Amino acid sequence: MWIRHQGDAVRVWVPAKVNLFLEVLGRRPDGYHELATLMVTVGLFDSLELRTGPSGQVRLECDHPGLSTGADNLVVRAAELLRTRLGVSAGVDVRLAKRIPLQAGLAGGSADAAGTLAGLNALWRLGLSAAQLGELGAELGSDVTFFFFGPAAWCTGRGEVVRPLTPGGPLDLVLVCPPVGLSTAAVFRALSSEGEGVDGEAVRRAFEAGDVATLGGLLHNRLQGPAERLCPAVARWRERLADLGPAGALMSGSGSTVFALGRDAGDALRIARALRDRREVGEQARVVVVRSCD
Repeated sequence: MWIRHQGDAVRVWVPAKVNLFLEVLGRRPDGYHELATLMVTVGLFDSLELRTGPSGQVRLECDHPGLSTGADNLVVRAAELLRTRLGVSAGVDVRLAKRIPLQAGLAGGSADAAGTLAGLNALWRLGLSAAQLGELGAELGSDVTFFFFGPAAWCTGRGEVVRPLTPGGPLDLVLVCPPVGLSTAAVFRALSSEGEGVDGEAVRRAFEAGDVATLGGLLHNRLQGPAERLCPAVARWRERLADLGPAGALMSGSGSTVFALGRDAGDALRIARALRDRREVGEQARVVVVRSCD
């Protein structure tokens, strides 16, 4: 996450995330699922411009016509939460430029919520620490806390218990975002017992060592099976990526984005070009080559 003061405004750039490993450990008493996941931020960004508003209200504008700008939006909820907890009477006008796809397993909404908290902390000079912002973020969504401790972390609980990791080197990925999104709740409802749980120690070691070849062979997502049953397009695109010989291929989060892990930047470009060349007539999917954030 990057924050910059621009005159009387604060500008925040928030990255997408991908899950290199995601295991579901069971259902919790609170109805959520216990998770273990390795998340990394990647170079695909939303941006927010925040200004103290004279109306005394939280007002949101967005360039994505399919996204609600009302009280249900995580940006609005984050701003209202911060105002309530800190006793801030000022309003804020927010402009959101949306580049991270919706319902894609890339945590775009969570990133926007984190960016709002961090941006308002800077705009209103509240002096909150990353830990304090992360605690507020956990009330908004399971992935929000992660964005205060990136660029990479091992996350447990429902995702809000964050242990930062140091990457062993950059990762080059090809993201494929189908035009159809997936509901996280629907994917979890479709989850059934599918074999023994996978331990994440080996994938953490490979990630911190920068061993891309080993890391690619250890990619794992317990939600991939139910997501592919709900949306066969996810399986088709993942299989196409795998056929192109990357270090590994996986779905991110609860989908619908799938990604290939390239051995280096050149390999990622090769995969993206080959995928575009093989696209069938009428097929639609957004293909983006990204590098993990440092």
